[in-house]
Amino acid sequence: MSNMKDQDHLVDVADAAQIERMHALLARQRAAAAAQPFPTLAQRRAQLDKLIDLLRRRQDDIAAAIHADFGVRSASESKLVDVMGPLLEARHVRSHLRRWMRPRRRAAELLFKPNRAWVQYQPKGVVGIIGTWNFPVYLTLGPLAAALGAGNRVLIKTSEVTPRTGDLLREMLAECFSEDEVAVCGGGVAAAQAFNALPFDHLVFTGSPRVGREVMRAAAQNLTPVTLELGGKSPALVGRGNLQDAALRITHGKVFNCGQVCVSPDYALVPRGQAQAFVDAVHESFTRLAPQVAGNADYTSVVTERHAARLRELLADAQAQGARLWPCGPSDDTGGSGRQMPLTVVTQVNRGMRLMQEELFGPVLPVVEYDSLDDALAYVAAGERPLAFYGLGLSGAEEARVLKESHSGGVSINDWGWHVFQHDLPFGGVGNSGMGSYHGEEGFRELSHAKGVFKRYRWFPVQLFYPPYGNLVQRLAMRWYLGRGH
Repeated sequence: MSNMKDQDHLVDVADAAQIERMHALLARQRAAAAAQPFPTLAQRRAQLDKLIDLLRRRQDDIAAAIHADFGVRSASESKLVDVMGPLLEARHVRSHLRRWMRPRRRAAELLFKPNRAWVQYQPKGVVGIIGTWNFPVYLTLGPLAAALGAGNRVLIKTSEVTPRTGDLLREMLAECFSEDEVAVCGGGVAAAQAFNALPFDHLVFTGSPRVGREVMRAAAQNLTPVTLELGGKSPALVGRGNLQDAALRITHGKVFNCGQVCVSPDYALVPRGQAQAFVDAVHESFTRLAPQVAGNADYTSVVTERHAARLRELLADAQAQGARLWPCGPSDDTGGSGRQMPLTVVTQVNRGMRLMQEELFGPVLPVVEYDSLDDALAYVAAGERPLAFYGLGLSGAEEARVLKESHSGGVSINDWGWHVFQHDLPFGGVGNSGMGSYHGEEGFRELSHAKGVFKRYRWFPVQLFYPPYGNLVQRLAMRWYLGRGH
């Protein structure tokens, strides 16, 4: 017991040190932002070039650190998403930055023509980024690229679930940036709560809706604007087209990172009478993509035993309520960890089951049968608005209805998740799945202040609108815009 108390004390001391460091870093970055409030295009591009070069040079270190944190993490998946993802985003920002930074001309009201009006995009100052564990580099350095492009200083909080990757990020970014430009903090729950409460000029958080509410509540004390990417139960709507192809795409969404993806298909909607055929097609697809589960270096494990235990509890709860479980392979019991879990398809589900209420974030795929597109859309609309919506094998008319009649953060047609990798598209949620975005031009705008500017030419007689009221110009303007009244 005394050892446990000592460990708790050490954790408290470590978090206290992190909290003290956070406050010092924020003060330092605020001072730097005040000294140089508007970095030039060349300075911003130079920072993005450093980030791109860093990702290329340290790609193997990144893959190794994430593998160590997960137990098993596919090196190919790490390089594809956690290295290539932020690299592509930084390249996209760099190539479009000149145009994004230009002031945008706006029209002055007719009464005030030919005076000038425009929008000036100004750095907000210091942006806080709270990273997450499932893609600990992409979902940290992606927002960083947007924030640097917008000319901000950045303070990062890494996840305690992936400490080795957090340590590597701190080391890597220190190679390229001074701490008044970019700095990384670690620590546990207490440090995260303190980070949320710092008076940033903007805060970006990636995580669950539950924690997102806490982040937003803490940020509200400082009136800090937030960008929240929160996930949710993203549906995959299977049409009456190619069932095999739809099953392959959805299965890949559950195999990739072992389903620990905020935009992973959370459940499948299939036409009534095709559930068993869909289950068989998913099983075949899983065997093709992951012919071996235990010891497969390309099949990522569930990140911790606590996360794996939760998934088992969800399956047990569903089975106890009458659901049928269709495992696509044997569990990894060889080493006792059981964290390389095969995909389990679940049929005969209902909304009362926990797996139909909670975001799954793992290799579990419930199947819901529907009679018509109206039924499917109504089923989705009855839940919280998801981060993503997938339509597979739909007709053109059905696709149009999905896009117009459903709400989601983003959509991929005939596949899953790849809309997130298109860095010219905004990425973010809606409703319960989040707010704001940090990809593309929308990300630059999100992390900039759009300052409205009006410039009066010196000769323009604006004093004609001064009191005393009732002169001819005022009367004519009132008559023109307001009419005679009653």
